[in-house]
Amino acid sequence: MSDSRWMDRAVELARQGLGTTAPNPAVGAVIVAGHTVLGEGYTRPVGGPHAEVVALRQAAEAGHDVRGATMYVTLEPCCHHGRTPPCSDAIVEAGLARVVVGVVDPYPPMRGNSLAQLGEAGIEVSLGVRAEQCAGLVRGFTRAVIAGLPEVTCKIAASVDGHIATHAGESKWITGEPARLHGHRLRAEHDAILVGAGTVRADDPRLTLRGLPGSDPVPVVLDTGLRLPDDAAVLAHPRGAVIVCAEDAPERDLPATVVQVPRGPGGVDIRAALAALVDRGLHRVLVEGGATVHRSLLDARFVDTLHVYLAGVLIPGGLPWLGGPPLEGLADARRLGRPDVTPVGDDLRLTWHLDHALDQED
Repeated sequence: MSDSRWMDRAVELARQGLGTTAPNPAVGAVIVAGHTVLGEGYTRPVGGPHAEVVALRQAAEAGHDVRGATMYVTLEPCCHHGRTPPCSDAIVEAGLARVVVGVVDPYPPMRGNSLAQLGEAGIEVSLGVRAEQCAGLVRGFTRAVIAGLPEVTCKIAASVDGHIATHAGESKWITGEPARLHGHRLRAEHDAILVGAGTVRADDPRLTLRGLPGSDPVPVVLDTGLRLPDDAAVLAHPRGAVIVCAEDAPERDLPATVVQVPRGPGGVDIRAALAALVDRGLHRVLVEGGATVHRSLLDARFVDTLHVYLAGVLIPGGLPWLGGPPLEGLADARRLGRPDVTPVGDDLRLTWHLDHALDQED
């Protein structure tokens, strides 16, 4: 089996950790000798072992000798002391002959240092196998350490004529059960789920996985004036809600973490709000509304991925999924390009991977 196919398995493992490892990145590792897997694993929740150590332990528990074997790992192994000992030391001590790495760790104390350590120990190092897929797994971590901002995914459920609710605000349910389940699985892959205060007042969402396996993301509400209802369901969330408000909002005693940021156009400063989430170790953020929040993030080019679940239903006169002032003309319209299209039950999921403001600055 080729390096790329073994790295595909490491990527598959890493995905199992998405939404559970913050503030650490989700990483997968596979140890192979010949055509035999000796051990594999993915990074556990913060404070737990990293993928490399999980794979080494699994191999040892199975009675496998890993000396001379190859490890495939999606991200450069750590070489610094944090909550856990350096993975690079464990690899050297285990006697592995070769380490295949997807991408270099962007964290400044790392950035190739452990690759150099492994090479000095006589271990053959290969870099860049399935680099695009591996980089995608740690995009939130990369954004956080380089720019202090998270990876942002927007999710919208809309009618075919572009509405998210009737004129009166009725929105349950536009899409079918398969699409809603698909969307809830997205929640499990993120560290936080963000909505505007208007969405809370209109729908009173719980913002949980609704019984699906995984860890509930931290709920975040943008509430400029700090006017959430006292009985909002999100305030009873098991993870504890984070409410982001303006610095001049009136003080309130809420069962939540209240974070004050400067004001921006039409609400809180969106960059400051996102940076505040990174300060709390939340690197992958799923945004579920409302229309004004989606517009502000898209206009600022902070959105990495846009998912639109499109239902075959017409809602004349309904509420559009993008808010804010209208454009003056088509010259100002943003062209997103061709989406990936996936049937989900009777609905379609349209996915765009967007350019990001940080990519223009780098």
